[in-house]
Amino acid sequence: MRNMKKLLFSFLFIAVSITGYSQTTVTTAPGDTAHYWTIHGQNTLLINQSSFKNWAGGGVNAAAANIVLDYDFDYKKNKWSWDNKAILGYGLSDVTGTGWRKNDDRLILNSLLGYQAAKYWLYTFYANFQSQFTDGYNYGDNNSRTIISGPFAPAYITFGPGFAYKKSDNFRVNISPAAGRITLVDNDTLSSIGAFGVKPGSKSLFEFGASLDAYYKINIAQNISFENILKMYSNYLSKPQNIYTDYTANLFMKVNKLVTVNAGVELVSDPLAKIPITNNGITEYHSLLQIRQIFGAGLTYKF
Repeated sequence: MRNMKKLLFSFLFIAVSITGYSQTTVTTAPGDTAHYWTIHGQNTLLINQSSFKNWAGGGVNAAAANIVLDYDFDYKKNKWSWDNKAILGYGLSDVTGTGWRKNDDRLILNSLLGYQAAKYWLYTFYANFQSQFTDGYNYGDNNSRTIISGPFAPAYITFGPGFAYKKSDNFRVNISPAAGRITLVDNDTLSSIGAFGVKPGSKSLFEFGASLDAYYKINIAQNISFENILKMYSNYLSKPQNIYTDYTANLFMKVNKLVTVNAGVELVSDPLAKIPITNNGITEYHSLLQIRQIFGAGLTYKF
């Protein structure tokens, strides 16, 4: 638990460091007024809390804190563009009787190199990395737990050439019909049971198929925006009909310059991710729809 709390403080340090760097003045050569790089992002701290004492209706004390760092590093020169996004998220919740458990754990790096072919069309090369910072557990009775994931267990690396339709920074779709995908499982326990599709004892899996990455953000009212992120992958080499799908929806409600109310849900369908389910003392592994939800009020600093 001490390591988890240190991780939250580390996120705050990263947020302050990058924010400070982004606000420094960019010096250009004499006669050169073009700034090819644009850096912007937001740091969000969400807090939830409920407390009960002598409450006739009953209730359980609970508290939660989440930090999300969302940064964009974009390059544009003539027909070339290079869009990079980093999302780091981590959160903890404490419910009476269960103790502290994580409720968010994400490390996402996304990069899209493009060359303009037409007004809204680009030839592209796409790369994506996804993993997490700490171990994840499936909890059973009496607070027993079974490890189901960890840092670089899994880690997904997806890359390949393709083409994209980009109407604006708020609406783009990239399709790669020849994309490689590497799954890493750097954990002996998970590797030994063949977690995330690797062969038992192996720590990596290579796939070749097609990927789709889409982003759409719309302002639905004043100070209210709705963000959609969709990732899909089909493996040509094995059961291409079993499509990996990751959809995230975020609702951002701005109260004032710093205070926001955020709600989010992520749905993941991964045929290779098996979740342990125990019934009558028998544990079986199944591929299930994964759901993550976050709702809270907090502080958001944009730059």
